[in-house]
Amino acid sequence: MEETLLSQKMAEIDLIKSLEQISSEIPDRVLKLKGFILKENQKEQLEILIFRGYSSSTTHPIEIDSEKKVITLTYKITNFKLYKAPLTETEENFIRENENSVFFLNQKNWI
Repeated sequence: MEETLLSQKMAEIDLIKSLEQISSEIPDRVLKLKGFILKENQKEQLEILIFRGYSSSTTHPIEIDSEKKVITLTYKITNFKLYKAPLTETEENFIRENENSVFFLNQKNWI
């Protein structure tokens, strides 16, 4: 029941655009989103990096027009990892991880 209500609330907002807005205010953080896209009843891996207010996908083409949704396909984000920028080859800059889609909508969780 709670998950259904949460899903309905998330449908009302654009999660990625909201995270981009927070990211633009905290320029020394990189948020890595992992999940999947549902395409023809198949799950395809999805990875998005959000840095300084912009999204970039390492797995799929995304929309760069700020008036449109970043991803127009049906997707689900299952994991969020926050890093201190700049990224390095080691995990030394890892800050925190969460699977809850609303956790990083709270700007305090980016600190």
